[in-house]
Amino acid sequence: MSSTTGTPAPEELAEPRQKPRRLTELLLLVLAVGIGVGANILVDPDQLGSGNPHILVSGLVLGIGALLLHLVVHLRAKYADPYVLPIVVALNGLGIAMIHRIDLTTDQSAADSQVLWTAVAMTAAGLVLWFLKDHRVLRRITYISLLLSGLLLLLPLLPGLGLELNGARIWISVGGRTFQPGEVAKITLAVFFAGYLSTNRDLILLAGKKLGPVRLPRFRDMAPMFAAWLVAIGVLVFQRDLGSAILFFGLFLAMIYLATSRLSWIVIGLLLVAVGGFFASRVFGHVAARLDSWLNAFDPEVYNRAPGGSGQIVQGLFGLSSGGLFGQGLGQGRPDLVSYANSDMIITAFGEELGLIGLAAVLMLFFLLVSRGFRAALGTRDAFGKLLAAGLSAVIVLQLFVVVGGVTRLIPLTGLTTPFMSAGGSSLLSNWIIAAIILAISHTARRPVVTGPATEADLAEIAAYEAALRESSLRDDQERAERLERRRGPAASAEPGAAEPAGGRTVEQRAVRPDTARTPAVPDDTAATEPIAATGPGGRREHEDGPADGGTPTEAMSRLTDQDRRGPGGSRSTENGGAS
Repeated sequence: MSSTTGTPAPEELAEPRQKPRRLTELLLLVLAVGIGVGANILVDPDQLGSGNPHILVSGLVLGIGALLLHLVVHLRAKYADPYVLPIVVALNGLGIAMIHRIDLTTDQSAADSQVLWTAVAMTAAGLVLWFLKDHRVLRRITYISLLLSGLLLLLPLLPGLGLELNGARIWISVGGRTFQPGEVAKITLAVFFAGYLSTNRDLILLAGKKLGPVRLPRFRDMAPMFAAWLVAIGVLVFQRDLGSAILFFGLFLAMIYLATSRLSWIVIGLLLVAVGGFFASRVFGHVAARLDSWLNAFDPEVYNRAPGGSGQIVQGLFGLSSGGLFGQGLGQGRPDLVSYANSDMIITAFGEELGLIGLAAVLMLFFLLVSRGFRAALGTRDAFGKLLAAGLSAVIVLQLFVVVGGVTRLIPLTGLTTPFMSAGGSSLLSNWIIAAIILAISHTARRPVVTGPATEADLAEIAAYEAALRESSLRDDQERAERLERRRGPAASAEPGAAEPAGGRTVEQRAVRPDTARTPAVPDDTAATEPIAATGPGGRREHEDGPADGGTPTEAMSRLTDQDRRGPGGSRSTENGGAS
């Protein structure tokens, strides 16, 4: 029976709780593993009876790895997005199948190495999910991430460690195996940019002179952009890698635009790109050769030039055109005619054998993955998490754009790899770690938060918070008074209280009026970094997966208001983030 006093019952006030949707994830994982294994069989059905263990081993690695990751997500991040993991498993499985298909015609063993790296990458992703209980701890290593990024980018330049392949010095050789540190550097750079911009975005937005409708940023606020530009130029000059230079600088431009919504930063960034590109094309021969191969790809002289010719680009375009709308079928094309078909040009291999429809389906999977990353960024409450999730998603879409734009001759070919699909252990490892971080952030964004009437602990923390604000205000006023005394000179300091600041009150009067003093600005991330301790029945309780988020005195005050409105016995359950 409903209440006759007009106050809704607690059951009527409670909103439906967000569902973990782990069963949905499990069903989609079964479908994703089936797609990968099925594609691996279709490239050469005769392999089933030949005793080749590749299909069985790759299927077991994908299936067992997906199941273990599903269990880790269920235990440590059960409210994570249910679509991210199946999409990544499907892309990884399709990549293994195409690499295996190319190995059959080129007598290579890249597919076996890719399966091994898939196991390593899935293990790394599981460890990240297990130990990264709260993504906000990464904010503590903002500047450590910057130093680590610099170290990773310098490693290929060290004598005896760095290795030059195909004219680019971006690899290191350890134990006979090569690794590309720049792939990990894109993660650490994203962490640094997210931490820096979430802390300094107010200065970037509000400081600086206004020129018409545009507010120009101050020079010192532009220093990180110049630093990112110099890093990109350094990678281009010393490592001779155009793709990584574009990726690093594009990452910073994307994140600063997401943080400020100012087009002026994009304009400044594009001007720097134009200046750097013009300078590089005039000074560095390998950049000029890339531009010439892009602009004059069908010129016979450029086509036959070695090295730096356009034969790879043209053969890739012919492969895409021969695929048509429906494709030649898995195992029926000739992707082996394109150099580096299993890494740089794997998109053309899919276009030839799956056609425009199949390639569009693959690109749609990437679109869904990136959209889920941005969905996690929208759902989380702290600015650092928003920027980190959006930045890591931007890394994937930027890398995919550079790859697809290069093989279709929209932009110069750069040599970047397709995320999750191209042969290469370092790329696969870094992208799986990115997926794990996005899953951790989406868990924070989607999990429910239980609220209730304010407790004694809430009241005590509100009092301490207000006392700290008053003390900070007093300290600021006293510092301003001291600076004013120093500026007015010894004569003025001999007569305390003589100076009349704006408002008609003396300095001493302002110092003893904390209730009317200006309250210093408080960063908006306080809600995410200073949670109130959990309490007993009747108050706010910790979530079963970790401490509740957003426990600031401001939110405690909102619970006081809620208590006054509904009485001491009411409670309410709210959901953070809509249903996916």
